[in-house]
Amino acid sequence: MFDARRAWAGEEGPRPRILISAGAFAIEAPDLARRERRYERAERSRQLDVDVAATYLARGEEVPERVPCREVTGWSRKSRANMVRALCEIDYQPMLSDPTRLPAMVTLTYPGDWLTVAPNGKAVKAHLLAFRKRYERAWDAPLLAIWKLEFQRRGAPHFHLLLVPPHGLAREPGARARAAARVGAGKPYREWLSAVWADIVGHPDPEEKRRHLLAGTGLDFAEGLKARDPKRVAVYFTKHGGAQAKEYQHCVPESWTEPGEGPGRFWGYWNLERVTAAVEVTPDQAVRAARIARRWAHAQRTTRLVNVTRAPGGQARPKHADVQSVAGAQLLQRGAPPRHRKVRRRVRRFGSGRGFISVNNGQIFAIQLARALSSFTT
Repeated sequence: MFDARRAWAGEEGPRPRILISAGAFAIEAPDLARRERRYERAERSRQLDVDVAATYLARGEEVPERVPCREVTGWSRKSRANMVRALCEIDYQPMLSDPTRLPAMVTLTYPGDWLTVAPNGKAVKAHLLAFRKRYERAWDAPLLAIWKLEFQRRGAPHFHLLLVPPHGLAREPGARARAAARVGAGKPYREWLSAVWADIVGHPDPEEKRRHLLAGTGLDFAEGLKARDPKRVAVYFTKHGGAQAKEYQHCVPESWTEPGEGPGRFWGYWNLERVTAAVEVTPDQAVRAARIARRWAHAQRTTRLVNVTRAPGGQARPKHADVQSVAGAQLLQRGAPPRHRKVRRRVRRFGSGRGFISVNNGQIFAIQLARALSSFTT
């Protein structure tokens, strides 16, 4: 018979692990119940797809392509957390190995009449993919970059990319190259960037295209130099918590909220790898490490905005005024409706003994943690 306690102790199944990277510290503890629920959901979804396909085949019809039915209206907390962890675990050495080239933050925006050229998220992602291919052909090198999709107050999408701009002039294409490959040829990177992005977007109105050519891109070396370590990179791209005033940039425009029209992924990285070092530990060591990391995170005084309910007079009121408590207390009288407001609360990490935190230097944090753990065993 399967024993959850023996599985947690490592006698059955995986043991807890500590993962260290350049800018993150994580503890992965086996959650066998969650793993079983995930497997059951995947099995039910697979069985449903098989039943639907069998129904169409029995009728002699082709199985239609699956159409998305979920509306995307904003950036989820889960995606935000995944991005922070990924950016903290990326090895930036291939990007920053050349000391003669400085990193920069590139901004790609859309013209005033943006809905004509960006009717949905798929069109915008196609523009971003075309930009990557144009870069690699023009500069004859893979594009090492981190990108993030955001939205302006007017609803127009725009991209932020952290990369190292190349030196020199864009490569001249061959005689048989297409006309698109000749755009920006022989120009420095800043001029090439404006010409190529305006050509990729390709607004049909000549005046809109002219304005977009003049103000459709940005190149900021000052913002790029702020990315001195993985944690600072993640903080900049997150724009959440401390930069609450810019949270509107994660709200999807109304025209993109229909099923299948959404933006898809909000972030990603190209030609970079996540590098981590993992070590298996005992359950007691995992618990002690989680407590130390939790106290360290609490000392950083990181906060986030949460919605709280305030009842008149400070008295807690149930959702239904006629509900009676289990102890048989008297009914609560219906009073004024509760109020909702946003307040700041300390962020709690490693609440269940697993999770991750962002640090400026993962190696130094791991050394200090190892010293603290060794004091318990000596």
